[in-house]
Amino acid sequence: MTEARSRQIVIAGAGIAGLTAALAFAERGFPVTLFEQARQLEAAGAGLQLSPNATRILRRLGVLDRLLPNAIRPQAVVLKDARSLRELARVPLGEAAEKRWGAPYLVAHRADLQAALMAAVVERPDIALVTGARVAGIAVDPQSVTATVEIDGKATNVAGGLLVAADGVWSSVRTQLARTTGFAASRFSGELAWRATIAAESAAGQAFAQIAATDSVTTFLHPGFHMVAYPVSKGSAFNLAAFTKGERIAEGWSGHADPAILSGAIRGTAAVLSRLVALAGPWTAFPIHTVEQRRWTMAEGIALIGDAAHAMTPFAAQGAAMGIEDAAMLANLVFPDDPKQGLTTWENLRRPRVERVLKRGALNRLAWHAWGPAAIARNLVLATRPPEKLAADLDWLYGWEEREVVRR
Repeated sequence: MTEARSRQIVIAGAGIAGLTAALAFAERGFPVTLFEQARQLEAAGAGLQLSPNATRILRRLGVLDRLLPNAIRPQAVVLKDARSLRELARVPLGEAAEKRWGAPYLVAHRADLQAALMAAVVERPDIALVTGARVAGIAVDPQSVTATVEIDGKATNVAGGLLVAADGVWSSVRTQLARTTGFAASRFSGELAWRATIAAESAAGQAFAQIAATDSVTTFLHPGFHMVAYPVSKGSAFNLAAFTKGERIAEGWSGHADPAILSGAIRGTAAVLSRLVALAGPWTAFPIHTVEQRRWTMAEGIALIGDAAHAMTPFAAQGAAMGIEDAAMLANLVFPDDPKQGLTTWENLRRPRVERVLKRGALNRLAWHAWGPAAIARNLVLATRPPEKLAADLDWLYGWEEREVVRR
């Protein structure tokens, strides 16, 4: 294999993880070809939270300054009881977060983050973005990996030193590999996410302002559901995301589910919260799929990152952040050393980190949906932990730096 081909990075998927990977590899001097199946890039989902472990990387890649004009620095994460609306806990953010963790905590539209990443990508002559391109086949040999890419009905073979699958929870690359190599398939988690965006000046927005600070991330806790709400669009709107149990619906980022599932789950909540849920509709539902942690790499030169590798429930608000971390750390580790060893090292370092985040998400869901004596115990524990201590509990998560991990 020629030196040029061995340095070529081929990426499948131009979502958050894929775009970040393209920038991270280009920053290290590698030519990148990025294939996206969609003909036009459209951001799936709505709002997202970006904790300092992610924004630190975005700053280094020249993306953060592009995002900041459209993002918001919330002042706190606040937990409230959905029945009484009593505040249970508060984690200080804003300037306190930036001082403690060295980077801002942001909330933003997913589309705004993707646009900021794209703006950085198009300025790099060493990154080629091809849309309407589907990776239809993969072939490996001891020295290279070749992707067969279908563009406008024509198949083209593209060889490189590394194929990065960043094509999401329903990854076509992972699906192809799973047939013969034991990569995991995605599975429905049994949870539905319900999303709505409401204008601050609307009746729903006014109802929200009655029960929560409009400059913070507020999570309402209830045995049947929980709901996370925060400002977007420079405070002119609020992103609402409610989570319930539910039956499997069509795979995709949005689908149709019986609204009675959500209305039934919120029974017993405060009247103004129930009114907010009613006014915010119609809600868009989507199924939460996860990917079991099996293998993420092949020594011949394939790595799965982000949701393609380890799609997780959103209960730790780390899905986007883990994809960003994966991408940055992969670019730091795979080259210029032996790529096979680099892939093994990357997976061995990433796996404990992702597993800990998964456990944190599972713990959050358990605590947020607690009822009876368990809810009483939760509230007592939270009451004994001041905001500073709650922030310290997140140092391992928000204070993480990929360069420090690589140097160990």
